[in-house]
Amino acid sequence: MAITKSDVKVLGMWPSPFVMRARISLNLKSVEYEFLQETFGSKSQLLLQSNPVHKKVPVLIHGDKPICESLVIVEYIDEVWASGPSILPSNPYDRATARFWAAYVSEKWYPSLKGIGAAQEEEAKKAAVEQVEEGLALLEEAYDKSSKGKDFFGGDEIGYLDIAFGCFLGWLRVIEKLNGVKLLDQTKTPGLVNWADKFCAHTAVKDVMPETDKLAEIAKILAAKLRGAAAPPK
Repeated sequence: MAITKSDVKVLGMWPSPFVMRARISLNLKSVEYEFLQETFGSKSQLLLQSNPVHKKVPVLIHGDKPICESLVIVEYIDEVWASGPSILPSNPYDRATARFWAAYVSEKWYPSLKGIGAAQEEEAKKAAVEQVEEGLALLEEAYDKSSKGKDFFGGDEIGYLDIAFGCFLGWLRVIEKLNGVKLLDQTKTPGLVNWADKFCAHTAVKDVMPETDKLAEIAKILAAKLRGAAAPPK
């Protein structure tokens, strides 16, 4: 049975790296979908009904069935649609390794990247930068092993870890721009620098990867809100 665009929907917001994971996966599989933009600062009734537990994007709606959590969505897309390349590695060890690093990126590395932008003092910022750089050095090693000399963590084609990690490249560039730091460096992580260029240029990615300047404006708004929330009452 042919699946029409209206049968597949993604609830999300364009700046969200987690939403990007779902969109890249669908693009890789050549699945048409409807992108339903949520509004900053509010949650639609459809979102609240579709993800009553976390009340967060992304949500993939396939037919009338909601699927939540970005990496769960990526795996679901890979299992449901045989079109396009496999996203998860077929080898059990490679699959387990990809899942391990994807969890590391989401739970450890990305929070330290956000820590650079959130740091108020220079020492705190320096410590956060060091954490991010240490993580990138580990990911450089993982790339060397996983790619086996090819373009992507997944080899010849974008795979699970490429999507899990690559979705943060827009925000990484914003952090570099707004904080005057260079995180992806040709001398320290040449593999990741080349990988990032190829990933962002890929047809499944280039139309959903936000422009740095546009994303930077969102970052400034979010930072101002955080500062306002942290300010002591007068």
